[in-house]
Amino acid sequence: MNLQKVMLGLAVGGALAAGAAESVALVADFAQPEARARITANAATLAPDTAAGLRVTTHANAKWPGVTFRPERETWDFSQARKLLVHLRNPGDAPLEMHVRVDDAKRDQVAHGSSNLAPHGTDVVEVRLNPLPFRLSHPLKLIGLRGGPSTGEEMDAAHIKRLIVFPAKSPKSQAFELLRIEAVGLGTISTLDAGKFLPFVDEFGQFKHGEWPGKLRGAEDFAARLKAEDADLAAHPAPADRDAYGGWAAGPQLEATGFFRTARHAGRWWLVDPDGRLFWSQGMDCVRSSMETPLTDRTNYFAWLPPRSGDFGQFYSKRGRAPVGYYKESAHVEMFNFVGANLLRKYGADWRELDVDRAHRRLASWGYNTVGNWSDWGVVSKRRTPYVSTISAWSPPIAGSKGYWGQFPDPFHPEFVQALRKALAKDKAVGDKWCLGVFIHNELGWGTDTSLAEAALQSPADQPAKREFIADLEKKYGDIQKLNAAWGAKHASWDALRAAQAAPDAKRAQDDLTAFYTRIAGKYFEVCRAEVKRVAPRQLYLGCRFAWKNERAIRAAAQFCDVISFNRYDYSVAHDKLPAGVDLPMIIGEFHFGALDRGLFHTGLKATKSQDDRAAKYRAYLEGALRHPNFVGAHWFEYRDQLVSGRFDGENYQIGFVDVCDNPYPETVAAAREIGAKLYTLRSGK
Repeated sequence: MNLQKVMLGLAVGGALAAGAAESVALVADFAQPEARARITANAATLAPDTAAGLRVTTHANAKWPGVTFRPERETWDFSQARKLLVHLRNPGDAPLEMHVRVDDAKRDQVAHGSSNLAPHGTDVVEVRLNPLPFRLSHPLKLIGLRGGPSTGEEMDAAHIKRLIVFPAKSPKSQAFELLRIEAVGLGTISTLDAGKFLPFVDEFGQFKHGEWPGKLRGAEDFAARLKAEDADLAAHPAPADRDAYGGWAAGPQLEATGFFRTARHAGRWWLVDPDGRLFWSQGMDCVRSSMETPLTDRTNYFAWLPPRSGDFGQFYSKRGRAPVGYYKESAHVEMFNFVGANLLRKYGADWRELDVDRAHRRLASWGYNTVGNWSDWGVVSKRRTPYVSTISAWSPPIAGSKGYWGQFPDPFHPEFVQALRKALAKDKAVGDKWCLGVFIHNELGWGTDTSLAEAALQSPADQPAKREFIADLEKKYGDIQKLNAAWGAKHASWDALRAAQAAPDAKRAQDDLTAFYTRIAGKYFEVCRAEVKRVAPRQLYLGCRFAWKNERAIRAAAQFCDVISFNRYDYSVAHDKLPAGVDLPMIIGEFHFGALDRGLFHTGLKATKSQDDRAAKYRAYLEGALRHPNFVGAHWFEYRDQLVSGRFDGENYQIGFVDVCDNPYPETVAAAREIGAKLYTLRSGK
């Protein structure tokens, strides 16, 4: 391959033929005027004659810096390609967040891929055009699914009008090198008769129309698989260098306090277990014996649903509204637990206890030493594996706030403290030495540096946060006209400001907005810490699991959290940084990878090509976290696959260590064991 060429798409602009090669590099020579005419620099300069292919240097502070490629004709036809792979290199000394966007002309939809490139590293950004290896013969509206065939949400790959490669916006100029672009999975997309697609879920909760390694053929398979896994677990005991808690028995002996704590040792942050041994938390979220899927409005999706009387009737349940998705407005949604039904088939009447026992045996064998968030009390109460506790106390929100999972709690509201106290009073983990610490809330909507302060002003006059904010402003300005002059506002009085529910000019009011945002964040973490330490003074406060980074909020967390927590869905955290001047332990509450080669319709938040690639990405992620001086743990989300038919909010991700039939994925298990065997030598730098 001549690396002085960049792959633009078919030089003739035609369709990719069915039956073509699995991978086709699409080349246009920069020396040709017609090729240059299809390339546009966006706030960037291009150097096409370098040995690397195409070097792109972006301008500082540009919103969409990078390069755009357009077809020779009106559109490209990628209808027979599964995905596009964009091969990139980072020539710089700092990590580089790269994105690729593909736009269609017919439906005005966008496909997107991203990656964080290590300094001087290479990576491939994958953009899925036809996510599944099949399409339906005609559209079939399927409800309650994040991923699926013919949902009307996917782009029209037959009419692609442009491809954009760009880094994240930066105050500095950045450079990247484009090595090649290729279309893969050509001609591998089959067509299924939409008229015969339903039902598409079999009696075990699997995709009925697919074939893949490990698919359960019948109930008689459970016994053979159980016997095979028993032999596997016996052959792979827990790593020999662990103490009773999973700490580093072969490592240094520190002070034993009887509870988990943090310590900085030999230049790295660690957890320390109750016996005084260094501990790095390799955790598994959602260790439980259930994975329910909604039945309401779609019982025709399922080839088998049991009578409500009899052995399988126990797996029916009801739940209320989902925070997002089809069931957001449904007050009563009927659910069915296919995982529980399969465990009953596999283990018999004692399935609950036998499943809990196997979960602990699996975690130890796989190198894990922590049961993570959202796990059953029946699992953690055995005190065979250390665990974390999660408090999800509801209290009145800031009325003007927004968030993916809901509005932001008002930390100035008296019910905020009361809700925390009620939840902590019910938490059985309080005072338990097997509990690493307590998380409070999950993926709150922290927004921008000003959003929570703006939300307070957009709330009714009696909003406690709004009263606090206006009291601060009255103290600072005294006269409402002074505030009006600073903000460019026209409030007749302070009472008029209280009654108003409009956000001010964010630029004019920025100093006041950011100052009160800092107060909100500080108050939130201060109250949470105080309530945890009031009932559990020797246990760790682990924060709120930031899903999106906000430096102002993180700095507030640093004042009160023992460990700052993040849900970090990325391919690497090796170069993650805390704000300047902050040096505290960090823990990853959630991460995962998924693939589409095992009968599910969605990869989850970070896609991989296959189970082997998923295992490789897992190893690389953990190794990066273990070598980072601040990370003290990383927890995989989650123990079991979500169902092909979706959970309450539609998520139907292939992200488990075990599938719906309770069969472990051997590739990912092998990767976990490899990391577990060298967990402490990697962490210690040896």
